[in-house]
Amino acid sequence: MTSVSFPVPVDGLCHLSNETRMIATPWSRMVRGIGLGQYPIAYDPEAAARIRRTFALLSAKGADGNSYTRFSRLLADFVLGVVDPARPLRRSDLEQDLAPILDTVRAEENPYFRLMAGCILMDSFAKLGLDRALLVNAETDFPAEILAVADSIEPDRIKDENAGRHGHYEKLSAYSAVFLAMGQLGLQERLVLGQRNYIRESLDLLEKIPAPFFRGRGGAVLLSVISMLGHERFVFGEGRDHIEEVLDHLDRADELNNPPVFPQPMSESFPKVYPLLTMLNAIAMTGRSERYVTYGRDRLAEAKELMERITPVERTHMGLYYIMALHNLGRLDDQVPDLSGLVEDIVGEWEHIDPGANYFLNGIAYAYIIQTAMLTGRMDLIDDKLLERLVDGFPDLDRTDDDRKNRPYPFAYTLNVLGEIGRSHLLFEPREAYGGATPMAWVVDRLSEGGREEHRLYMLNHALLGYALRMRGPERAETPLSRGFRFR
Repeated sequence: MTSVSFPVPVDGLCHLSNETRMIATPWSRMVRGIGLGQYPIAYDPEAAARIRRTFALLSAKGADGNSYTRFSRLLADFVLGVVDPARPLRRSDLEQDLAPILDTVRAEENPYFRLMAGCILMDSFAKLGLDRALLVNAETDFPAEILAVADSIEPDRIKDENAGRHGHYEKLSAYSAVFLAMGQLGLQERLVLGQRNYIRESLDLLEKIPAPFFRGRGGAVLLSVISMLGHERFVFGEGRDHIEEVLDHLDRADELNNPPVFPQPMSESFPKVYPLLTMLNAIAMTGRSERYVTYGRDRLAEAKELMERITPVERTHMGLYYIMALHNLGRLDDQVPDLSGLVEDIVGEWEHIDPGANYFLNGIAYAYIIQTAMLTGRMDLIDDKLLERLVDGFPDLDRTDDDRKNRPYPFAYTLNVLGEIGRSHLLFEPREAYGGATPMAWVVDRLSEGGREEHRLYMLNHALLGYALRMRGPERAETPLSRGFRFR
């Protein structure tokens, strides 16, 4: 393998921010829009131009007719204007630029996407260090407005391969996002004061999510956010323990026989290990890990056994979840004495995975592989051959309508991770595999008119927004909320 130098923003697990330790994998960022803009870097005018050019391509394709894409373009331009050191920051300009963004958020008809857009805007304000009075003042209370949107999110409205299996999963995810966004603005006490205790209400939704997979995965994010906000007393201090209840529900997976459906066939252990690992990460944030890792059974032994049972390509997805959970629990050394060997096995699997074979199992595997190498300080395992195979694989997703319509899913993951390792230019340069076009232009050009068929196009918006937000500079690495949390 030829050694390649990468300008990575972190060099090992000991250098991670608390936000990254809570939201390390791309799933929450690309799918849910939570935790965008991790690993801040200095402003890069060339990267800024690429982001704007991509939104121009999307607009030319008619995607701007979608209010969420329009919001994403406006917010990205707003963020890039704020972080540009050549542009003076005047409050009057900020107010003028903010107005159409707020209008576009309010114009989004889908309540979940309206809430998600509002949360990304609030999170961006916190990370950019902007005055929250632009969002909370005598004329408007934008955080309260977005929090209220959650009331209009109805159960079982997610239109994907698991339609009808979610229960209140989407509303639970919405609460996770809006709670975190309000915490970023320093407004977390609003959630437990007044006529409604939103933390209690959100926890009550857990038992309204029937499938163990979704209750565990969605619940883990909510429980992590509640801990970061300092409201964990509501999780286990009022006569019931919601973490124990979720673990009990995971233990009934075989009995309940309500497994999720994935785009590709998965092993029986995959839908068991995924929610368990996310719950272990949530447990690490409670300060009560010793109690929970042995509750009902030895949860770490269970995780290790399930990791051994899943297939090698599934392990590329789950490896980072496993490593991060153990690291946050302070148990990585005793559970994985040969971390280098594990990482080498995970990364080495790329040679056996065709990223263009399908959009999910294979399609996002490389992003997980690269991020696992980056966060564990093993970028020496990544070379140009791996990157070129990844970048050139997207035309192969034309093989089925399902893969074609979902191409933005792995493409967003790829843009996100290549940006993190300083290789995003590979998507913006002409390549032979794309007939001399750039991968970005080629992918956008092959969207349906307006992106109407690609229901996961919003993930590309998230990747672009995250890239823009990263350029706020290393001096804004963590918000006060993230910086003030302590893993115990």
